[in-house]
Amino acid sequence: MKRDFADFWNLLWEVGLLACAAFALLNAFAPPQDLPWKPLDLDRPIGRATASKVAAFDLPRTATPRDVTAPTEACMRLLREAGVQVERASDRDDGGFCQVRGAVRITGGATPLAPAGVVMQCPLALRYVLWDRQVLQPAAREILGSPVARVENFGTYSCRRIYGSSNVDDRPSEHARANALDVAAVTLENGRKVSVLADWDGQGPAGESGARFLERARGGGCRLFSNVLTPDYNAAHADHLHLDAAPRGVCG
Repeated sequence: MKRDFADFWNLLWEVGLLACAAFALLNAFAPPQDLPWKPLDLDRPIGRATASKVAAFDLPRTATPRDVTAPTEACMRLLREAGVQVERASDRDDGGFCQVRGAVRITGGATPLAPAGVVMQCPLALRYVLWDRQVLQPAAREILGSPVARVENFGTYSCRRIYGSSNVDDRPSEHARANALDVAAVTLENGRKVSVLADWDGQGPAGESGARFLERARGGGCRLFSNVLTPDYNAAHADHLHLDAAPRGVCG
């Protein structure tokens, strides 16, 4: 009986040593973007743990103005450490329906949004910078032969219900929280333009390469954003990609 007990503890000890060794190897050699305990790095490719690391910055839906200070400052600090110029913007509160907490504005260090001065929740800014650096720019260089000079957009904030519904039972849109970005097109440094409306199906001015670029933008976005809605999803998105950071969503 005593020997059986000793053998059992020896086995546990050996299993523990093996587990520690496996963790040490994983920690040393696995890509940091795949390890949830490693800090988020905006200059690394999107990995298995990237989305969950970004989501850690998301604010609770019930966040009060006092609740947002520390996480928003941490979010802005991460952006600045990655070379992004970002400033705090004014929050909004219409009394409950449309609330924007932790609002920021990117002023440099990322592909410019046009029109400029777009205000969004800070975690959405993190997602935009990652999408820009790890999806848009590599895809543009590879498929279109030129970097993206600016991202044409329809904005982030709009105090309305989902799909602009007038039904009082429908939930607020993520735009009512400045937690969604609508991307209409990109303009490249060589002057070429790729538009969702004109080029999604590959029949527009940008041709088949424009459609491949937009598909890459959609696919990469689905690894970062909760909802990525495209012309394939419904007619309301015929002219833009809707990218948001809702608690849950679809890639459509």
